[in-house]
Amino acid sequence: MKIIAVANQKGGVGKTTTTVNLAACLAEAGREVLVIDLDPQANASSALGIEATPGRSLYGVLTDFSAGRSLAEQIQPTAYDRLHIVTAELDLSGCEIELAADLGRLTRLRRVMEAYRASGPSAEFVLIDCPPSLGVLMTNALAAADSVLVPLQCEYLALEGLARILTMIERVKQASGHATLLLEGVVLTMYDARTNLSQQVVDDVRQHLGRQIFDTIIPRSIRLSEAPSHGKAITAYDPSGAGAQSYRELAREFLKRQV
Repeated sequence: MKIIAVANQKGGVGKTTTTVNLAACLAEAGREVLVIDLDPQANASSALGIEATPGRSLYGVLTDFSAGRSLAEQIQPTAYDRLHIVTAELDLSGCEIELAADLGRLTRLRRVMEAYRASGPSAEFVLIDCPPSLGVLMTNALAAADSVLVPLQCEYLALEGLARILTMIERVKQASGHATLLLEGVVLTMYDARTNLSQQVVDDVRQHLGRQIFDTIIPRSIRLSEAPSHGKAITAYDPSGAGAQSYRELAREFLKRQV
């Protein structure tokens, strides 16, 4: 089982879109995938057509260890074969306050994931959709993950935002003792071939990070924007469109990198 945190402290960069559609494409390719929606806004849950239900998120699992709740109990099926989800709910935002005084707050999710891994057969890939903020939920996801996938919008100030998340990864590695946390890679999203700016961002990021940037670039697409409102992954909403093809290509590239 490999745990990947999909993270960027900046909102609107295609983070949830990437989580949901990469997961759907990996499942389509025959892999067992679990999505963990750790964003209180529950966008990943709704994008997969699952209603955020009180009590079905990781809120109780993270805040009340004494209750003995497990991650496995919170897993729900989706409309897609081999793709499951742990939904989010608004109560997750309370983790910031409830875990503030806990000395082990940074590694709560890591302990939950270790118990899930040890409990028996599990998903091959776990994708954690992180909230767009540098709070306790994102730091827990980073401390629990094997690697971090960073979606990066092809727009101005992208490099500045990238520098912040890379710095955050290093800080979490030091604070949690998680020295093996790796950068899975950076996925360039919302690419607009009509603008020079998009190509400039691509060139600048590749110059700084080289092979850590995925070759696959996700285009700006109305269909990708529409799919979540219909509760569908792009592979179901527009299976032959450019967005679906790009995420399938990203899934293939991602799998090649696992070898």
